[in-house]
Amino acid sequence: MHRCGWSLAIVVLSLSLIGCASVQVGHDFPLGSFATKVERGVTTQTQVRQWLGDPAGTGVEVEGDGKRFDLWTYYHGKGKLPRLGNAKLKMLQIKFDSNGVVRSYNWTGE
Repeated sequence: MHRCGWSLAIVVLSLSLIGCASVQVGHDFPLGSFATKVERGVTTQTQVRQWLGDPAGTGVEVEGDGKRFDLWTYYHGKGKLPRLGNAKLKMLQIKFDSNGVVRSYNWTGE
């Protein structure tokens, strides 16, 4: 599990001990706007940071052939404890090559 995944799990678990409270993790980001602006092979880390701010987590992916990619993760979630069944969560993960250019991205949620 990536570092940000552990952080998210710890925050949710810790807050579940509080009781019936509203909880929010991460910071909201404009997923739709990102999807219309981003161009694989063109968009840079600097542009992504201008659009979305700093990532909530970073990591590295090493492929079978040894290629290394930087991974940035953005996430935002909100809901009421202890019932997180109706929680809203969105997550975006962006993969950059060694030149800091977007190679791929994926998202879940909104």
